[in-house]
Amino acid sequence: MVKNELFDVIVIGGGVVGGLIARELTKYRLKVCLVEKESDVCMGASKANSGIVHAGYDALPGTLKAKFNVEGNKLMEKTAGDLGVKFRRNGSLVVAFSEDEIKVLEKLKERGEKNGVETEIIGQEKLRALEPNVSSDALAALFAPSGGIVCPYELTIAAIGNAMDNGASLETDFCVSSIEKITDGIAVKSEKKAVFGKVVINCAGLGGGAIAALAGDDYFRIGARKGEYVLLDRESGNFISRTLFFTPTEKGKGILATPTVDGNILFGPTAEPQESGDVSTSAAGLSHVLERAAKMCNKPPFSNIITSFAGVRAYSDRHDFIIEKSRNTEGLIHCVGIESPGLTASPAIAKYVAEELVGSIILLEKNESFCGTRAPDNFFSSLSAEEKNEIIKKDPSFGKIVCRCEQVTEGEIIRALRVNPPAKDIDGVKRRTRSGMGRCQGGFCQPQVAEIISRELGVPLTSVTKCGGKSELLTGRTK
Repeated sequence: MVKNELFDVIVIGGGVVGGLIARELTKYRLKVCLVEKESDVCMGASKANSGIVHAGYDALPGTLKAKFNVEGNKLMEKTAGDLGVKFRRNGSLVVAFSEDEIKVLEKLKERGEKNGVETEIIGQEKLRALEPNVSSDALAALFAPSGGIVCPYELTIAAIGNAMDNGASLETDFCVSSIEKITDGIAVKSEKKAVFGKVVINCAGLGGGAIAALAGDDYFRIGARKGEYVLLDRESGNFISRTLFFTPTEKGKGILATPTVDGNILFGPTAEPQESGDVSTSAAGLSHVLERAAKMCNKPPFSNIITSFAGVRAYSDRHDFIIEKSRNTEGLIHCVGIESPGLTASPAIAKYVAEELVGSIILLEKNESFCGTRAPDNFFSSLSAEEKNEIIKKDPSFGKIVCRCEQVTEGEIIRALRVNPPAKDIDGVKRRTRSGMGRCQGGFCQPQVAEIISRELGVPLTSVTKCGGKSELLTGRTK
């Protein structure tokens, strides 16, 4: 085991909550370390969710979900803007198909008013004016103008990158095996390394319960639900412009239909209990998504489906966020069970954890050199012809298109391998640049991306993986 490293705060978990907490902590003169068990950040729920910035009418008043949802919604636009991440306040609609469901909309509106969220119940005429492709069977909807959309993996990667740019350390392939209280702090160990912190924050997502148990905290349970999605090509990006929800039932919010900030249309997710982190899709799950999408919209363009995927999200047996100090281990903070609207709430959670929880343990001194802005990773296609030409003059690699579907250049791929947190594999490059996310799903560009990774990282082509671990693309040479 290597020599211990000493930190003020250790954050366990490289998802959006852990990433934004790490970034928030670098606003102060603290030595911060983020540890992640996978080979890259954003490998859990943060890489595969709906990307919805919820307005805040749904959460029960008085809960942490309600508090941080509303606060996070207000913070998201500036947070995303500072980090160079795409965000759009597109508004959301909860659609009712019966008189009983309209009564539920009225209750949601009342709940929203208690939470401080502006909503309006609209009839068929206004609903169809807003969304011409909504189902002909729809009778009314609850309209929330403050609803929005963001890219969850771009936000996570940018937050962690900005934290690193401001001095935070990142340890990947760090699977926590023990948490031990020692003099003046806590030791967090994996099989190969140990780090020490005055404060440790458990943001481990699905692993949050297991991490808590290592410290003797077994007074809550973290469960898992799998959600399956289908994604349409950007050719169908104008099919809807707002996020469309079914009226919620006791079982949850159900399938939604939403545009993405990158111009696709997303249908999903299902909600199936899980015992593990299995992210395989199923015929039954995807069929259910398509069936519900066809009920929500008139003639969805399913011929433009380009991929399907699944994500697994954590929830707590409290059915609310768990954001609190450990009952058994001084200096340990739990930030777990962050299910929907966790993405929306994440900027507010980060602010609260840093200022109120960490700040009650460690004196927070402002970091005068903190810089909270970051250039976007995938930016070239949005530039004017004149701007592109100026960049190409300085760096010819930006003049070579590698991913034709998404118009991603070699220069952007090289940048993704160099800036914080650097990509290490095909999927890491994909999440940072969108190469491989278009209609062909990497059929044309993946070999070129692999060659660039091999060249830039100085590793054999046979060592390049799709997503770390044993996911090598090639086994050897034939010539």
